[in-house]
Amino acid sequence: MNAVASQFEVSTSDDVRHEQTPTHPKNRRIVVASRGGPEVLSIVEEPLPEPDAGQVRIRILATGVSFADLLMREGVHPETPRGPITLGWDLVGVIDRLGTDVVGFAEGETVAALPMLGGYADYICLRPEQLVAVPDGLDPADAVAMVLNYMTAYQMLHRSAQVQPGQQVLIHGAAGGIGTALLQLGGLVDLTMYGTASQRTHDVVRKLGGIPIDYKHTDFVKEIVHLTGDGVDAAFDGIGGGHVWQSLKSVRPGGTVIAYGLTSSLSEGRLAGGWRHRFHGMTKPILYWLAARCIPGSRRIRVYSIQRRMWRHPDWYREDLTALFELLREGKIKPLIAARMTLAQARQAHELLARGGITGKVVLLCGQHYD
Repeated sequence: MNAVASQFEVSTSDDVRHEQTPTHPKNRRIVVASRGGPEVLSIVEEPLPEPDAGQVRIRILATGVSFADLLMREGVHPETPRGPITLGWDLVGVIDRLGTDVVGFAEGETVAALPMLGGYADYICLRPEQLVAVPDGLDPADAVAMVLNYMTAYQMLHRSAQVQPGQQVLIHGAAGGIGTALLQLGGLVDLTMYGTASQRTHDVVRKLGGIPIDYKHTDFVKEIVHLTGDGVDAAFDGIGGGHVWQSLKSVRPGGTVIAYGLTSSLSEGRLAGGWRHRFHGMTKPILYWLAARCIPGSRRIRVYSIQRRMWRHPDWYREDLTALFELLREGKIKPLIAARMTLAQARQAHELLARGGITGKVVLLCGQHYD
């Protein structure tokens, strides 16, 4: 764990304001009532949700904090719904109540899910088809890293880019949650991996098998051409905007850029340019898709969306997540957890992620026994 995050091991925090009700027992849930910065996060207490027919109730153990959460909080992410929302794309928890007509799962079973909303809570009700069983003995924080970060990395490598042993790839944000996942999984395929990262995280990139490039002081396109001759086979770009076109210059003829994020819409975790960026955030994925069909030559941009891939191929979601849990159980991969914080520290978690420079994934541990 790096020095920035080490102070954020599970501890009590009052950084999320409380809106309590006298109802007992209670479910705590982080709510975003209006778009904005970390200050819009509030915690409410309410009766435990009851599963409808065909649902299970899950006592959440761990949920991830991601840039997708920050984009939704700011209203930039194209999947952001209207009205108050509870963030939380990925979770691991224990089934504690079954609704009627539920088969295939039992109370007490540990499961993972990618609901895209609702993870910042102590409890959530989901349908069984959304769940994947988690092997016994896994750390919930490690397991939850598989659901969004490692799933994104795995599918981009194997289903989008279809990488082959010996190929060369460029990974932007190589020390982050998805970047470190790409490095670990790419190492299993014997890829040559270049990773853009800040100077202070270069040792992490090297330890995970990557060749670091200081993006702040180096033109990564020129450096890649210098190192490879004609470019990499694939580049993974979670930054978006004009950065995607720079990434395109770094791939060889026949190569591919996998565009999967919009972090350029944020500056220190906040909306970079008012309502125009919010509009652009909603339209950029469409523009990428259109532009990719019009680019002359053999270089291509492909847009990866984990939610669309899951909706179109739910069998891949279950298959790939099960494979990742097996790799984790066997010790072939080990996620870097930048910080383990409590649900009540959601605001601090957003601020930590926004500052940048952390390595790995930020995780919220749910359940009042952590506070």
